[in-house]
Amino acid sequence: MSTPTTSLDHPSLAVTSSRNDEEGKKKPPRNNVRLALICLAIVTGMVGMAYAAVPLYYIFCSVTGYGGTTRVAAGNVNGIIDREMSVRFDANISRDLDWTVVPAKMVTDKIGTVKTITFLATNNADHEVTATASFNVSPELVGSYFNKIQCFCFTEQTLAPGESAEMPVTFFLDPELDKVHELDTVKEVTLSYTFYNAD
Repeated sequence: MSTPTTSLDHPSLAVTSSRNDEEGKKKPPRNNVRLALICLAIVTGMVGMAYAAVPLYYIFCSVTGYGGTTRVAAGNVNGIIDREMSVRFDANISRDLDWTVVPAKMVTDKIGTVKTITFLATNNADHEVTATASFNVSPELVGSYFNKIQCFCFTEQTLAPGESAEMPVTFFLDPELDKVHELDTVKEVTLSYTFYNAD
């Protein structure tokens, strides 16, 4: 029967064993470092996506017309057709904004005609106020055919106490909408703005 070998019988075994223990303590396992880097990359990506979500959503909506979002155009290149359409305008004001906004009157014209209308905004506060406006079109399907050339909604608007200002919108309806059978019975479109305090 043989006796078990111990590190006392072989001093070289004891030295090798202690070296391995020291190396194990000095270097963390590679798997833990890799896992930490992966987690860091995921968290960084999530934070980046959170910041990018809103601008990407607006870009998506303006390209597709999703949710009644209008498109931006330099002008009408598709001509004018005989079919007429009425456009009604609407203004809503958030509770924290002390403004009065009078929308433009409804206009009716041939599809493709470039029109300019104005909203009239008045600051009722006793101090300067900066506001911004979001917008949509109903019915939503028309949004991708509603093109704005110029709009006060592209920038923030600042009014002094008691000041009133005309806010123009230049737009046209793309004649391509006449090819959409779901819109055959539509005779009226609503362009709606909601004004918010930007201060």
